[in-house]
Amino acid sequence: MPRRTALITGITGQDGSYLAELLLEKGYTVHGLMRRSSTFSTARIDHLYQDPHEPDARLKLHYGDLADGSRITTLLEQIQPDEVYHLAAQSHVRVSFDEPEFTGTTTGLGTTRLLEAIRMTGLPCRFYQASSSEMFGATPPPQAESTPFHPRSPYAAAKVYAYWITRNYREAYGIHAVNGILFNHESPRRGETFVTRKIARAAARIARGEQEFLHLGNLEARRDWGYAPEYVDAMWRMLQTDTPDDYVVATGTSYSVRDFLTFCFEHVGLDWERHVRFDERYLRPSEVPDLIGDASKADRELDWRPTVRTPELARIMTAAELDAPAPVPAPARGDAQALLPR
Repeated sequence: MPRRTALITGITGQDGSYLAELLLEKGYTVHGLMRRSSTFSTARIDHLYQDPHEPDARLKLHYGDLADGSRITTLLEQIQPDEVYHLAAQSHVRVSFDEPEFTGTTTGLGTTRLLEAIRMTGLPCRFYQASSSEMFGATPPPQAESTPFHPRSPYAAAKVYAYWITRNYREAYGIHAVNGILFNHESPRRGETFVTRKIARAAARIARGEQEFLHLGNLEARRDWGYAPEYVDAMWRMLQTDTPDDYVVATGTSYSVRDFLTFCFEHVGLDWERHVRFDERYLRPSEVPDLIGDASKADRELDWRPTVRTPELARIMTAAELDAPAPVPAPARGDAQALLPR
């Protein structure tokens, strides 16, 4: 079969890096979109580096911004992707309360710009929209594809908009577009300001004597936490279906932040209550109490099911922090940074 080409927005994030690995393993040529910055953010994909001067290089990065519709259209015409995975967003829920307009522009309208570029260019590509369990918000669990949305943050509201605009372009223009409604999924590559990585990192640092206290907000919030590498496989499976549809991806289990603390600190032989301090700055103006996903449709139609649950996930993340090497100087230019135009 001819080699397929994929475009990933947000390729330097947690999900983008795991998805790039998966697609490269499957023989794809992978193009990634990343924002221009004075500092490089390619650490999660540096190990995938391929010399761009080699004729068979299959990983290529491009500068672009979800606020720039003309650039997105130009890149789609240039790349001619078979599949587009839209993962980029302002994805931090607490930050979205501080930056609601920016969150709406990127997380919400960024999806519209991509879909409109696909429509205008006439590309027969398949489109994946990274929707979120946060869209359910205050709606009681369990939550499935037919559960009503009740967003409780600017981030969640922007994701609801992106969800519906994706369905609209599917129904109005016949674009093969799907929504993956992914519940929380974590890994050692999670950003350090997200609560799971923050806890796992603190447990390891406290165990090594590098830190004494960890400051957190609401410990009673409950989430359905899964393992990110398994969830990107579900993304790929959604775009292989003949008929586009929307799918919940989750483990069907629920644990509190307090539970996650216990799992991480038990792994290093410590009592978290001696090291955790409450800080109201980490509270959200409106909280989401409990999210539990029903992924039976993904099991039935995609043959997808999770294997890693929250207790094992916490141990995986804490062990990775314990094994993390000491900080090293910035890499030389012969790494993934060389993929970018200068």
